[in-house]
Amino acid sequence: MPVIVLVGAQWGDEGKGKATDLLGDRLDYVVKFNGGNNAGHTVVIEGEKYALHLLPSGILSPGVVPVIGNGVVIDLNVLFQEIDGLESRGIDTSRLRISANAHVIPSYNRSLDKVSERYLGARRIGTTGRGIGPTYADKMNRVGVRVQDLFDESILRQKVEAALSFKNQILAKIYNRQAVKPDDVVNELLSYVERLRPYVGDTALELSEALDAGKVVLCEAGQATLLDVDHGTYPFVTSSNATAGGACTGSGIPPTRIDRVVAVLKAFTSRVGEGPFPTELHDKFGDHLREVGQEYGTTTGRPRRIGWLDLVMARYAQRINGVTDFVLTKLDNYDDLDEIPVCVAYEVNGVRHDEMPISQSDFHHAVPIFETMPGWKQSIMGARSFDDLPKEAQDFVVFVEERIRARISVVGVGPARDQVIERHSVLSGA
Repeated sequence: MPVIVLVGAQWGDEGKGKATDLLGDRLDYVVKFNGGNNAGHTVVIEGEKYALHLLPSGILSPGVVPVIGNGVVIDLNVLFQEIDGLESRGIDTSRLRISANAHVIPSYNRSLDKVSERYLGARRIGTTGRGIGPTYADKMNRVGVRVQDLFDESILRQKVEAALSFKNQILAKIYNRQAVKPDDVVNELLSYVERLRPYVGDTALELSEALDAGKVVLCEAGQATLLDVDHGTYPFVTSSNATAGGACTGSGIPPTRIDRVVAVLKAFTSRVGEGPFPTELHDKFGDHLREVGQEYGTTTGRPRRIGWLDLVMARYAQRINGVTDFVLTKLDNYDDLDEIPVCVAYEVNGVRHDEMPISQSDFHHAVPIFETMPGWKQSIMGARSFDDLPKEAQDFVVFVEERIRARISVVGVGPARDQVIERHSVLSGA
């Protein structure tokens, strides 16, 4: 069977967890292929809210095998806290599989992340301080610690000592922090070995065999397109590839296996951290959308920056990811508005841009060009078919669909798992 890739079309927090949960009973495997515990998914099942940070959201679907791929960086303490939290609520986590090639986040990288962000001051990136960036840097510098290294104490010690021979110089001489003892790091990591062992394997091989056996695999991105280290709003991005191409390198699944790319697009825009944001709102409308949508970080609790829907970004996401289907979420958050501005283009120094500007400087100075759609002034949370929606809401969906160059297959009309409208089947393409 082919593979479905699920990505975010904006700066994250679009509702990817809900999209995965919607497909849950039709999936066999869900693979997290990038990122770490610097982002999260919130899924509501039968009134119960589950906040996931490191685990794939497929772990909430009975019968689905959740996989943490080689492209993920893992904070082992967070991993087992999440597992314990789910187990205490009756969720079976024994199916979890973890790639032996995934990198772990040592304590020294969390320290470096926090002190370096403070050191940058006004030039800070807005990281979560969880060590994700330094761990990806170690990976590229070939001094990282992988899951498989924990099962060979000699190799683990060599790698930690090699990394700290340099990092301790930075901590002590630049940031005036106490040097980290290699024994402390090694002992902490080794404390997880026996509990970790049953989950670890060659996940790329397991996924290949599952596909050969006709299983359905969904690759689930952390973060989103505009946070991708190559294709996002650099340098205000994450440290991994959150676009569809990252699904291949982060899971070991070849591109020839991918059949569909599903992008989740929130009906408005949000982001956390620093960086330019053309449609950002600093008024009552932004406050309203934040409160109605409970727009606070799943991982950090930070209030999200809010803006109107940006179709220039959405078209960019469609092109970069090769999106076949969009999932439009939180349409119900507009229920109380008289009219809804939608950004259709930018103006930069007197020039109209219908596509993303090539330079970060131009994007920083972009002024949104809006078209305004009428609101529907009624609740749509009970709608279960497209025809159930008021005409104004239908027109809004069609307007967006025509401009993002791919069909909107699913519309979210509320936070619960059943508050969705399926216009087309994502799995069959019909």
